[in-house]
This record gives sequence, C-alpha cells and structure tokens, in this order.
Amino acid sequence: QVQLVESGGGVVQPGGSLRLSCAASGSFFSIAAMAWYRQAPGKQRELVAGISRSGDTNYADSVKGRFTISRDNAKNTVSLQMNSLKPEDTAVYYCNEQLVGYVYWGQGTQVTVSS
Repeated sequence: QVQLVESGGGVVQPGGSLRLSCAASGSFFSIAAMAWYRQAPGKQRELVAGISRSGDTNYADSVKGRFTISRDNAKNTVSLQMNSLKPEDTAVYYCNEQLVGYVYWGQGTQVTVSS
C-alpha cells in the first residue's frame, strides 16, 4: 500500500511563491508516474502538473511558466514549485501516484492566494 503525504501549503499574497512537497512510501517510487492535482471549491479536480518516471513533464496551460514539478527518486519525493501565484490558484492540492494500474492520492494541502 502506497501512502502519500503532502506538505508546504499555506496562505500567500498574489505574486508570491510556495513549494509543495509529497513524500511517498513504498519501494517502487522510481517507476511510478507522479502528478499534482488541485480542486477549488465548487469545481472539479484538475491536473496541474505531471512527471513521468523518466522525468518528462507536462503542465496545465494555466500554470505553464509559473509552476515547476520535480522528483527525487533517492528520497521518494515529488515537489511543485509555484511562483507568481494568483488568486485563482487557490485550491486544495493533491499528490497523485500512478503505479502499474493503481492510483493513489494524498490527503491534500490547502493553498490560499489572497491579499
């Protein structure tokens, strides 16, 4: 069973930065695809950024150029660096792991962008 634990959320002013981290349990992290999703109140959960086991990345259009996803296979962690934050980035952010047909989710961490 894989467990994902997110950290790094909080309240930040528009234009500010936050870095989210996700620590994953299990022995197969290096072959898993990882991603960050977010869900704002009243909206569907959406993909923010993904990173394959080989390090290929993809981003939602709304965050391209502002967010960067990265992974450290030695530490079983995936991170999301978020810069130039906007009020519309306010949401609960979830870590996601996809491994041999199974999908795992973290509990989520709140990000609030407000002046």
